[in-house]
Formats: sequence, C-alpha cells, structure tokens
Amino acid sequence: MVRPLRAGVIGAGVFGGHHARKVASLPGVALTAVLDPHAERAEALAGPLGAAVFDDLDAFLDAVDLVTVASPASSHARLAAEALTRGRHVYVEKPLADDAADGRTLVGAARASGAVLACGHQERAVFRAIGLLDLPERPTRIEAVRRGTFTGRNTDVSCVLDLMIHDIDLALVLAGEGPAEVSARGRTTEGPYADEARAELAFPSGMSVRLQASRIAEQRERTMRIAFPSGELEIDFLARRFVDNTPFGLDSRFAETPDGKDPLGASVAAFVAAVRGEAPRPLVTGEEAARALDVALEIDRKAGQRPILRLVRG
Repeated sequence: MVRPLRAGVIGAGVFGGHHARKVASLPGVALTAVLDPHAERAEALAGPLGAAVFDDLDAFLDAVDLVTVASPASSHARLAAEALTRGRHVYVEKPLADDAADGRTLVGAARASGAVLACGHQERAVFRAIGLLDLPERPTRIEAVRRGTFTGRNTDVSCVLDLMIHDIDLALVLAGEGPAEVSARGRTTEGPYADEARAELAFPSGMSVRLQASRIAEQRERTMRIAFPSGELEIDFLARRFVDNTPFGLDSRFAETPDGKDPLGASVAAFVAAVRGEAPRPLVTGEEAARALDVALEIDRKAGQRPILRLVRG
C-alpha cells in the first residue's frame, strides 16, 4: 500500500485554514502538521483535521512531504527556502516573496532540490475555466480593477503585492512577455506601504495594461476588460460572469466548472498532481510567480514616488 503524502501548513490564519481543508480533502493526502506561533489558533485548525501542532520548523519539516506557506508575506521567502533546502515540495501563497532576489533564490532552491515550487495565483484557474489560456490572439489592451475594504490583514506588504499581483500574473500570461515600461502612482493611509495603487504597463508587442488596486475602498470590485484585435471581453470576477464579443467560443458557464467553482481547490490539486508526477507542472510555477513579483516590485518602486494618478479609461 502506498503511503499517503504528508502535508503541512505554515500559518493557521484565514488562508492557512482554507489551504489546510483543501489539501486534507484530497485523496491520498494526509494533513499531518500545522505550524503557527499562536498555539490556540493552530490547535483550532489542526484538531478537527487530525493534524499535529508544531512550534519548531525543523520538527515540522520532519513530519511532512509537502508544505503550504500561508504565513504573512514578509516571511514567505525564509520559510519556503528552508523547506526547499530540505527537499520538501512547496506551495507559497502569493506573493512568492517580498524581494526580487529572494524570489530568484526560491526558484534556484527548487531546481537544486528537484522539488516542486508553486504559487497561489489562483485566478489562473478562472482564466483556464473561461478558456483564456490558449487563444489564437494576444490582447491589445487590458484594464483591471481589484478593490477591497480595509481589514487590517496583509499590511506587511503593499496592495500591489497583496491584490494587484493577481492581475499582473494574468496580464503576463496573456502577453507572453514582460513589460518594456512601467509607470505607477500610489498612496498610503493605513500603514507603511501603499494602500492604493495604479499602474500602466507597456509591452514590446504594443499591448498596454492599466491596473488599479485598493484595500481601503468602500466596496469590493474585481473586474477585467480585455481588448483583442477581433473583439472585447469584460469579466466580473465577483459576480462570476462575463460579457464577450470575441470569436473564441469562451465558456460562459465557467463558474459551474470545477476550476470556476473552486479556484483555490483547483490550484492546490494541481500542485499535488505535480508532486506526484501526474502533471508536468503546477497551475502557477515558481518561475512565473517570480516574474510577476519582479513587475509588482517595480510598480511598488514607482508608486512610492508621487501621489496617486487619476487614470482615464480610453
């Protein structure tokens, strides 16, 4: 009988809880360990799922084959690097790291150890469900808005690394290349990092991208408008619907597909399939996450220089 894969989750907060329950639900996987400095919170998550609680990283890594890092973003690189060095497969919640060099270090550590490195850009599963990952045309323009109300969470990084990075990843996968130019504005109201940011990216192909993100908005909004040479698509990620006049035959019932119903579950399952050798790669690889991180950090750098810019839709 094949031993189940032993899974561990670092971070017993909201997202750690989501990840723990997703990985524990997969056949052939046993959640064996939860690591969090808050013992009561760790026990509340681990107990119902039959996992043990750890407060020591070395002991935790001894108890697992694969690790989900769902701790604060500023700790992602350190924890993931230790796990990869020990040969553990690692799924890191976005962002991959909060420093470009650290992101590259993680990619190198995964290559050196032969471990799978994945990152939690789960909106990629929604794109896959819609049918946007294999199109005959590249976009000419993308406009994306991602806003949320202030919760006090994830303030150890900017709203660019917290929110906008999802749309950066989606833009990069549609573009098939990195931007040639980046300009941005931002402002801070609640902490040391930008709480609102707007960015414009220009790509060598001529594609332009406008991104807006806020974690201090009055209400949530997550939309994307994609213009192709042959038509336009407008997606409402919250309402889980789109308006489409392209000729691509996109799936209007995407929200009823497994990917559309549960993007996080699809992302976690793809990671485990890659670990088992049943899939050639996870949904989002470490290399792809590092590229999105590079762009996000450049936006952060530019956004910190001047007050926010009001962008006008073209």
